[in-house]
Amino acid sequence: MRRLFGVGVVLLLGLGLFATPTMAQTGSSTRDRGFQLQQNFPNPFNPETTIPFDLFPAMFENGKPVVVTIRIFNVLHQRVAIPTALNHPAGNGTAVENLEYATPGTHLAYWDGLDKDGRKVASGLYYVLLEVNGRRATPIKITVAK
Repeated sequence: MRRLFGVGVVLLLGLGLFATPTMAQTGSSTRDRGFQLQQNFPNPFNPETTIPFDLFPAMFENGKPVVVTIRIFNVLHQRVAIPTALNHPAGNGTAVENLEYATPGTHLAYWDGLDKDGRKVASGLYYVLLEVNGRRATPIKITVAK
């Protein structure tokens, strides 16, 4: 019983990661929010995928770059990987973790299907979470296929 209770608490706490309401969930459009996470392609994928996301001009009205982080989580809400940037001024292969973007538009991240230790992840369901200037987009589901 004690072990079961501990697992329930961990799962409930982990769910809080994705339960943070965003403006999209409370009625505002993604344009009002200033950014949007798009569905990866291909999906399902094996062994690699591209993750597009939009940064709208409203994010850049103050003339400063925005800070972007993308994380991949498993169904237990454990961080699995951080994808890398494609076509970024810092270079392809730069981790999209607190990475500055200076221009609006559609940007791309790349995930090679490896975890943070360089091992191939198991087939199954994963989540992509986009955070821009500390605000989170609604996560998307992605599928790793055999």
